Amino acid sequence: MQPLLFAAGLVLLLAVTLDILWTTLWVDGGSGPLSSRLTTGLWRGLRRTTGNRSRALSLAGPLILAATLALWIGLLWLGWTLLFASDTWALVSTHTGTPADWPGRFYYVAYTMFTNGNGDYTPTSDGWEIASSFTTATGMAFVTLAVSYVLAVLGAVSEKRSFASDVTGLGERPEAFVRASWTDDEFRGVELPLHSIADDLSLLADQHKSYPILHYYHSETSDRASAVAVPILDDALTLYRHGVDESVEPNPTLVEDARSSVDSYLQTLDTAFIEPADETPPPPDLERLREEGIPTVDETEFDDSLSELADRRRQLRGIAEADAWEWPPVEG
Repeated sequence: MQPLLFAAGLVLLLAVTLDILWTTLWVDGGSGPLSSRLTTGLWRGLRRTTGNRSRALSLAGPLILAATLALWIGLLWLGWTLLFASDTWALVSTHTGTPADWPGRFYYVAYTMFTNGNGDYTPTSDGWEIASSFTTATGMAFVTLAVSYVLAVLGAVSEKRSFASDVTGLGERPEAFVRASWTDDEFRGVELPLHSIADDLSLLADQHKSYPILHYYHSETSDRASAVAVPILDDALTLYRHGVDESVEPNPTLVEDARSSVDSYLQTLDTAFIEPADETPPPPDLERLREEGIPTVDETEFDDSLSELADRRRQLRGIAEADAWEWPPVEG
């Protein structure tokens, strides 16, 4: 018995098992310690190597997801191989009776994890037979959890892009979003879309907390990017609450309810190591609202309100910049 190999294999198996269970089963835990560092490192590396080109970054999500699965498979495979390698006579060839070499051990672990063995090698004691059973069990459990995790992530990606389309469909800037609901001297019909968007964003926030890898699914176009849609929505809510005249302001309860959904989303940023931007974004342009005949507060009053929201707006800008988008957009 070689204690160092046994200990190394056991530590690897415990670490990867913890990471898999943490990532796939712990709803409030975000990604596990290993996979979270892998995903963040890959995303930053891809941004540097691609020059933030949207088409190239649209591949980041699938690549990071595949790399996470490969990490889990590789560590499970290596951990079990080290464990069997700790005893020279743990495995022997059924044809020659000689101990398995390193390629043989890798081979045995692979087919035991995924096909329950083919008889080329066999364990030599009750303890190693039990270890082989656990090898099969971890392989089956990994496949089940991995498939469930992938399906859940892909479903959440579709919902994320649908949410972004709902927001940007009303306006690709916060001023346009507000103007879209202005009809005949009042904000008409804003309640239903705001309520629907707030519900969708609350769900999206929960999904980002459960699957932080969603932060790395980059859309090729800004109109389907939640990292752009959330700042649009929040600045539009700021305009409804602090920019338009009180006489025409939409239901404040509805606006605050929608803002609370944004709060929930902002709380997910730590799981993806997203930091607030260094600078506060420029304020929304009240003049664009006045052009549509929307009564607004004066600029000084609006600026005072925005100063109290500076930290929040830097967080929103940080979301867009972390996803390689400009906020506010350069044009529009």
